[in-house]
Amino acid sequence: MMKRAAAGLEKIVSDALGRTPATEAPLLAWPLACGTLVAQRTRPLECAQGVLRVEVPNAGWRAELETLAPQYVAIINRYVRETVRRIEFVVGRTKPE
Repeated sequence: MMKRAAAGLEKIVSDALGRTPATEAPLLAWPLACGTLVAQRTRPLECAQGVLRVEVPNAGWRAELETLAPQYVAIINRYVRETVRRIEFVVGRTKPE
């Protein structure tokens, strides 16, 4: 029952993101890929030519998230029409804790 519900929810999200402009869909899919805790400390900036740019609070976060980037790319690509090839993490001013 839970698997069916999860599959149904994934289809709803996928359909909704499929109707979103191709450059915006990866930005909206970012929290689904990384989870709530990471999403609260990061900010997707833009997606252009297959590269999703995400702002992170510091170099430590960037190093940690770079190891998880292939996982995030795979999850995002389940939901979007245009393929994200990689994620570029940039250190900047993100939301405070």
